Amino acid sequence: MCDLSGKVTLITGASSGIGAATAVLFARLGAKLVLTGRNEANLQRTMEKCVSVRPDAEQPLLVIADMCSEADVAGLVDTTIKKFGRLDILVNNAVVAEFGTIETTSLEQYDRVMNVDVRAAYQLTMLCVPHLIATRGNIVNVSSVTGTRSFPGILAYCMAKAAVDQMTSCTALELASKGVRVNSVNPGAIVTEAHKRAGLSDDAYGKYLEHCKTTHPLGRIGDAEEVAQAIAFLASSNASFITGEHLHIDGGRHVTCFR
Repeated sequence: MCDLSGKVTLITGASSGIGAATAVLFARLGAKLVLTGRNEANLQRTMEKCVSVRPDAEQPLLVIADMCSEADVAGLVDTTIKKFGRLDILVNNAVVAEFGTIETTSLEQYDRVMNVDVRAAYQLTMLCVPHLIATRGNIVNVSSVTGTRSFPGILAYCMAKAAVDQMTSCTALELASKGVRVNSVNPGAIVTEAHKRAGLSDDAYGKYLEHCKTTHPLGRIGDAEEVAQAIAFLASSNASFITGEHLHIDGGRHVTCFR
């Protein structure tokens, strides 16, 4: 079992899906949490779940922020340090996805994906690095199998996640000598609301999940908790000699041929 006792952890996109599951698991493992997202009601629900699994622990700090706002991102870091005086773990999880090809993806869609999935993560990482160097902390970026494999129909998202993977690899090399580890998790199909937010109807989403059972060798869809477990491992001392890793949590999807 990973031990994150007392580790000050900042998790973006913590109001739902993988971010929320990670927050609850980290709370169970003893971390001190800073949770951020845009949906205050959902973020509050995440906090309540965190408190329920560790009622004796310090209540998570909630920060409502728009990751596309440079001021909000800077304020997020300032608020974290003002509250806890340190930062041990950064989980870059905030994400948006857009469906579309090179023929149908507008520049507006492209900018929206790149601004949240790449630019915001870049800015937040840049601002957090001095604090992580001070604690010899670590970063876990939530990427995707689409960052390492090509898929039609989600061009901007694939490009963004490939950029996140390169950011992971490059910063892992740059920060290794300073004692800061940087890794990513690369999930396959995971049951979250992300696909619906990207525009899939309930019926289309159901069909997508059924199809994914045939494209993932383990024959099923992943759960957010399974990704959270991998994030916790990489963020813990159990992974003390791991950096620059891209860990696929995808039921073997990345080793299959196109079908």
